[in-house]
Amino acid sequence: MKENSIAPSVTGLFGGNFHTIAPAIITSPVPTASPAKGLLLSFLRYNDFVDTVLILTVILAGFAAVLYALHRWTAPPPPDNTIAAWLSTVQSSLDNSARLMSDVQKSLGEMSEVGRGIKTLQDFLQSPKLRGGLGEEILKEMIGQTFPKNSFFLQYSFRSGVKADAVLKTEAGLLCIDSKFPMENFKELVKGLPGSKQAFAADIKKHITDISRKYILPEEGTLDFALMYIPSEAVYYEVVNLPEITKLARDLRVYPVSPNTLYAHLQVLLLSFQGKELEAKSREVFKILRGIQKDYSKVEENMGTLNRHLTNAFNQMHNVASSFGLLGQKLSRTQTLNTPEDSKTPLLND
Repeated sequence: MKENSIAPSVTGLFGGNFHTIAPAIITSPVPTASPAKGLLLSFLRYNDFVDTVLILTVILAGFAAVLYALHRWTAPPPPDNTIAAWLSTVQSSLDNSARLMSDVQKSLGEMSEVGRGIKTLQDFLQSPKLRGGLGEEILKEMIGQTFPKNSFFLQYSFRSGVKADAVLKTEAGLLCIDSKFPMENFKELVKGLPGSKQAFAADIKKHITDISRKYILPEEGTLDFALMYIPSEAVYYEVVNLPEITKLARDLRVYPVSPNTLYAHLQVLLLSFQGKELEAKSREVFKILRGIQKDYSKVEENMGTLNRHLTNAFNQMHNVASSFGLLGQKLSRTQTLNTPEDSKTPLLND
């Protein structure tokens, strides 16, 4: 009975298969010689059973772990969202790079068109006459934006028949500006051809001499100096860095100017014109103020006369009012007098 009572208590651990797993442990007969000895043997057999169950549990757990590891090893890896996001970013960057390359290619094509247009313009401007006409137009635009129309002339003719590209009217005289600058040998100088620097300097010297001879004409009302307009900053700095050119220009009083320095010169002249105009306006204002002062004196004199007349009129009015009051008083006293009819006395009867 004791053996059968122990079996059901552990049967649930193996799903009812306890007797098949360890039949010798539970179903073997227990000697009945001594109850204490039988109880001890039953306890020992129970401990052996527990150890066996623990060993089997460990074995089953290890087997389950091996199966789980094999399942994880053979199963496909789960999708990685980080890698997917990185791949999406890389794809977006590649798309942007492709669009950027397309835009760059398009811009390069447009720049090629611009380059061909510039080359065509350079070929078109190879003619000195066309280039001089363009310089005159630029000079005209600069002067027209700075000065009023009545203060400058374009293609001004002198009595000698010489025409100046631009002439500015100043208080001291006419200031002539020449815009026809020789550029042929400068191109050779840029290319570094031998002898090009000497040829370029010779052209500039001749041009300065011609300007001094043609446009500095005091007998026709010009100033004792003229301006040589150079339509390029690079050419201008090349000219002013040649000592023999600057010395000749200073001696002949022909001063080279570039677009930037010409604008500075024009601003100075404009300020002088504005100063002259302000001075003229100031003189007009002073004339008007002096006229107002004279008018004020006249009005003040008339106001004095009117004040005197009003004072006299007031005094006369006061005198008339006083006389009129006295006259009224006299008339009032006459009302108390009896008339002749009222003063007659009755005659006594005889």
